[in-house]
Amino acid sequence: MEKNDVQKKLFSEINNKKLFQRSLGNSLDYVEEVFERTVFPSKQAISNLDSFNEALPDNGLPGESIIETLNKYGSPATVAQLGGRYFGFVNGSAVPAGIAAKLMATFWDQNTALNIISPISGKLEAVVEQWLNELFGFDNKCVSGFVTGTSAANFCGISAARYRILSNLGWDVNEKGLRNAPAIRIVAGKHAHSSVIKAVNMNGLGQECIEWVDTDLQGRIEHEKMPPLDNSCIVLLQAGNVNSGAFDNFNAVCKVANEAGAWVHIDGAFGLWAQCSSTLKKWTNGIHLADSWAVDGHKTLNTPYDCGIIICKHQNALRSAMHMSGSYIMKNETRDGMYHTGDMSRRSRIIELWATIKSLGKKGIDELVTNMHLRALQFASLLTEANGFEVLNEIDFNQIIVCCKTDDLTEKVMRFIQDDGTCWVGHSKWNNKRVIRISICSWATTKNDVALSFHAFKRALQKATT
Repeated sequence: MEKNDVQKKLFSEINNKKLFQRSLGNSLDYVEEVFERTVFPSKQAISNLDSFNEALPDNGLPGESIIETLNKYGSPATVAQLGGRYFGFVNGSAVPAGIAAKLMATFWDQNTALNIISPISGKLEAVVEQWLNELFGFDNKCVSGFVTGTSAANFCGISAARYRILSNLGWDVNEKGLRNAPAIRIVAGKHAHSSVIKAVNMNGLGQECIEWVDTDLQGRIEHEKMPPLDNSCIVLLQAGNVNSGAFDNFNAVCKVANEAGAWVHIDGAFGLWAQCSSTLKKWTNGIHLADSWAVDGHKTLNTPYDCGIIICKHQNALRSAMHMSGSYIMKNETRDGMYHTGDMSRRSRIIELWATIKSLGKKGIDELVTNMHLRALQFASLLTEANGFEVLNEIDFNQIIVCCKTDDLTEKVMRFIQDDGTCWVGHSKWNNKRVIRISICSWATTKNDVALSFHAFKRALQKATT
């Protein structure tokens, strides 16, 4: 069969096992050294990224040359969040089976919009949907949508809430839009995550409609100070404050909301997984009483990026909010994933999510989640006992917020820790103080990783005060 020049090139490369073997070899070399290397790339590695500043080529380069360029200049400039000492943001590592499944899924290159487009993806989405209901203790009729992350999941959850509330008030938002629609009230704690507020804005509801509720010193909503609720309310709660790791009182709030006919959405990006820990599930008591939940796989569960999940108790509300149609669409009798998300075409992230859960099992997930808490307790204990550091939060889960005597000293110490390279941490502001935020989110974090990182803190403090 006659082929054009591009087809000749691409057919040659797709059949060139050396190209993929080299890519795999480079990847395996990376995994072998990532757990011991400095967490953040060196200044030289970042400077070398200028090698990518080049004119768009007229003619494409060979695949092997491209892979070598990525390996030479790209690998050294990555952040070693796969290892056990990256604490800067709530970024998880990745379970080996998840990485391997993602690698295979890359070659499969499945689009998961409809079951008929990818039967394997459709089957795994249906299976994992039930696994998640079992893990979180939800009704088996709850449905899941598999999205990029909790930001997208929050958007989907609030969209479903908006549809359901307006429908109950006699207004079809899909047909009539928001102009002249009944008012929707949003009730949220003052520590609600910015991604939740972004989702409110993207749904056209606006921040002015948010009724802010005071929070306690750990960032938990003070439920006794909530305004009276009714069936026009969307109540936003969180499982895991992004700084302190604290959990709202779901049982108390949800019972009141349920009686009033309000919708409760829980932003549980990393904290919802506490439900899977025999030690930590005390913090998630009552989550099953909510109406929708947003959670990431790529944080606490340690799936590869990107993997977010929207779970909703009311299938019709989610499907109606995400609804689209077309004469060419071939619907499945049971389940098509695109009706639970804002996307049509999606990569098959369900494959590595399924592999990760299957690799760990219930007991493994319990141990993985619980270990993050144990390492946070260890780190906080070491910092509390040392002179010059003050831990400002209760260690409910995996988050630690720590400061020094002054804001300037805290910032200085943080920069020295980052320059040291042993671990990597970020900063935040907590109760009007500059703080160092430590987020333990990797399956690979050991007691030794925490000890090494603590010594980096001590070195940085000594350097900053001499």
